Amino acid sequence: MPMEIYIVRPGDTVDNIADAYGVPAQSIIYANQLPYPYPLAVGQALLLTAGGPDGNPEKPAAITGGYAYPFISRWVLEQTLPYLSSLYVFSYGFTPEGELIPPALDDTFMVSMAKSYGTAPILTLTPFGPTGQFSNYLISQVVNNEAAKQALIGNLSAQIQERGFEGVDIDFEYILPEDRISFADFVRDVRTAINDLGYPVSVALAPKVSDSQAGLLYEGKDYGLLGEAADSVLLMTYEWGYTYGPPMAVAPLNKVRQVVEYALTKIPASKISLGIPNYGYDWTLPFVQGSSKATTIGNVEAVQIAIANNAEIKFDETAQSPYFQYVSDGLPHEVWFEDVRSLSAKFGLVKEYGLRGMGYWQVMQLFRANWLLLADTFTIL
Repeated sequence: MPMEIYIVRPGDTVDNIADAYGVPAQSIIYANQLPYPYPLAVGQALLLTAGGPDGNPEKPAAITGGYAYPFISRWVLEQTLPYLSSLYVFSYGFTPEGELIPPALDDTFMVSMAKSYGTAPILTLTPFGPTGQFSNYLISQVVNNEAAKQALIGNLSAQIQERGFEGVDIDFEYILPEDRISFADFVRDVRTAINDLGYPVSVALAPKVSDSQAGLLYEGKDYGLLGEAADSVLLMTYEWGYTYGPPMAVAPLNKVRQVVEYALTKIPASKISLGIPNYGYDWTLPFVQGSSKATTIGNVEAVQIAIANNAEIKFDETAQSPYFQYVSDGLPHEVWFEDVRSLSAKFGLVKEYGLRGMGYWQVMQLFRANWLLLADTFTIL
C-alpha cells in the first residue's frame, strides 16, 4: 500500500488506527518512533505504512544530502545513511593563510560508514574564526589573496585524496557585499580543482527573494554567479523562525516557495537542492526581542512535549507547518516543528519545480517517518 498520513483524533489509539487501516500496529510504532505505552497527541500526524512492495513505483528521482557533526550517534548515522546520496561532514575551517582546520573530533568513521552505504562523504568548508562564528574577515582574507586562495584549494585537494572525501560543500555566510564577485570566483576555482579529481562542488545559499535584498546574509551571495560557479546549490530555506526571533514556522512553505521561484530565475532547477530543517523550536512566552531565546528541539521530541502536556497539535495551512502551545511551570510556551504533513508539502515543491533534490540541516537526530516518506516519494540517487 502507498503510505498515508493520518491525523490523530480524540480517543484514538495505535490499535484502533491499525485496525481501521489494516496495517500492523508495530509498523505505526516503528515508523513514528512511538515510545511505550504509545500515547498519542490530538492533531499528531502519523505515517501509516504496511511495508512490503513499493507503493509508488512511478517516482521522480532526487539527490539527497544531510549535514552532520562528528559527534553524531553511530546508530543514528546507520539509520540515516540508506536515505542519503551525500553526507556533509560539518565542518572544516581554515586560516587566513589557507591552512585547513579539521573538526575537533575525528570524522574518520563518518567517511568510512558513508562509503559502506554507498553515500558520498562530502567535506564541508566553513569560514569559522577563533570564536567559532562565521567570519567575513576570514573570507575576505582568502578570496582576495591569490596565494592564500591557492594554498587553501591545494589543501582541500590533498585532504580529499588522503581522507577519501568525494566532494566539497562551501558554506560561507555573512559575505561582505564587496566580496560578492571574489567569492564567486573562489567557488569557481575550487570547482575546477575538485572536478579535476572527479568530484563535485556545491555551495549553500542564504534564502533570497530578489537581487536587491538588503542584509549581510544576502548581499554577498549572487545567485546567478554562484549558480554558474558551482556544480549545485543548496537553498537554506529555513530559519524564518529562529532562536532569537518571535515564534513562527521554521520553514513556512509560502516563504520557501518565494525563494525557490527567485532562484529559478537565476539557476537551472537541475542544480537546485531545497533546504529542509530537521528540527523545531520551543519558545517561552511572552516573546521579548533582545532577551528571549528559543530552545532547539527535535521533531520527534516536539510531539513528546505535546503529549506530556496534553497539548493539541494544530496545523497552519499557509505555512504548512505544525505548532502547539502549552504551559509549563506557569509559563506559556509555543512550539513550531516539522511533521510528515509539512515535509510532504516540501517534497511537493521539489516535484512541482523539478528540483535536483533536498538537503537537510541537520541529521543529528533520527526522524524515521521523514526518511520513510522520502523514500516512498522519490527514487534516491
